[in-house]
Amino acid sequence: MIGFLRGQVAALKTDYCLLDVNGVGYRVFVAGSTRNKLRLKEEAQLFTYMNVYQDGIILYGFASEEEYDIFQLLIGVSGIGPKVALGILSAITVESLCKAIQNKQTTVLTKLPGIGKKSAERLILELKDKVAFAAADDAAEILTLDMEGPVGDDMMSEAQAALVALGYSQAEIAPVIKKATKCKTTEEVIKFALKQLNKF
Repeated sequence: MIGFLRGQVAALKTDYCLLDVNGVGYRVFVAGSTRNKLRLKEEAQLFTYMNVYQDGIILYGFASEEEYDIFQLLIGVSGIGPKVALGILSAITVESLCKAIQNKQTTVLTKLPGIGKKSAERLILELKDKVAFAAADDAAEILTLDMEGPVGDDMMSEAQAALVALGYSQAEIAPVIKKATKCKTTEEVIKFALKQLNKF
């Protein structure tokens, strides 16, 4: 397994980067928080998680070990895959996520892409004794804008997670998702949203 990669950022896309490591280009999918720290043509080090599945291999990269560790915990929860976990880390800081889990703040967790009420309850149940955070008085706060859309609906939540993973912000996604009322599948919601977002 690849523990980390260090090389020059050869390309920077909405949901992944190409890291040139001694002439070999690795496609590494990253959360928005990590992407914001990367600079084209500059050297970077990413802690990596290799996801091996039936059709291939995907590398996920993180700017810090802290993000990598919480990603590992997230994908260990039933029903949460790497894409949803990456979307979560794009929407909230590690510290705020840990606070929300330990303080059993389901209202905070259900605002995250891909997380409905049942998923939020599983996160709290399975991770409350595994996460830690520095003591602070401020409440857990999602970095992106609060969404008023149907975040608890599985289809909409999955679409939101996919769009966040593609690099769109919640502020961009929220008004578009609300218009996807005639869509019947997650794929239809994503296609509709991408058409709307690409108009701007």
